[in-house]
Amino acid sequence: MKTALTIAGSDSGGGAGIQADLKAFSANGVYGMSVITAVTAQNTVEVRSVQDIDTDIIRDQIEAVFDDIQVDAVKIGMLSKPETIEVVIEGLKKYKPSFIVLDPVMVSKGGHHLLQPEAVEKLKELLPLATVITPNIPEAEVLTGLSITNLDDMKKACEKIYELGVKTVLLKGGHLNGEPNDLFYDGQTFHLIEGKRFYTKNTHGTGCTLSAAIAANLAKGMSLLDAVQKAKCYISVAIEHSLDLGHGHGPTHHFYQLYKKELAFNE
Repeated sequence: MKTALTIAGSDSGGGAGIQADLKAFSANGVYGMSVITAVTAQNTVEVRSVQDIDTDIIRDQIEAVFDDIQVDAVKIGMLSKPETIEVVIEGLKKYKPSFIVLDPVMVSKGGHHLLQPEAVEKLKELLPLATVITPNIPEAEVLTGLSITNLDDMKKACEKIYELGVKTVLLKGGHLNGEPNDLFYDGQTFHLIEGKRFYTKNTHGTGCTLSAAIAANLAKGMSLLDAVQKAKCYISVAIEHSLDLGHGHGPTHHFYQLYKKELAFNE
């Protein structure tokens, strides 16, 4: 059994963060573990409040997992403040996991800022440790200072993010008009990862889920490009069959294929 560790915030509504990551790990065939960096009081409509976890507890969680269990891949999500980022950097440098997928979570679907403005520069210090970073368009604009409105802008942003030291960039294009095509850049070659837009409001946790699926695929031994393409297919199905729960942005359906098989078996 391959394993993956998520270092991220908790979502009480279950659609994003730690909860989404663990579901995505399970759905993609790896054993999931977690380090909780913050607790959010959150549902499909809003983030009501956030409590950061003490850095000593974050450090202890990291050490408790790595000291006992083989970690085949790490996915990093919500790191709200500089002190949290620093302790995560320390842990990653100490244990040196083979694969690190960084999802630079900055703003919730409801518009709540999950990354403190003063933490952006600190987050850039984490980039050289990452195997791949998976920003959406607004996050890439914060990291680069560029305005991104088309594919050429996406290429420029990828190049600028790559210059910050990350090994590869997956820039998600869902915030642009047209199909939600993503752009993969390894410092030499661009690969367009094509997607299909599903017109649903139920997209809570899509970024968390995609990055977690990439980490799961890397843990299983896939090449990075294959891991990304496979994860893109997975999140597309999860969005197409998303769940209409709550009054806001409902969650994606992490286990649609498994549920489908179960229904077919019962019939």
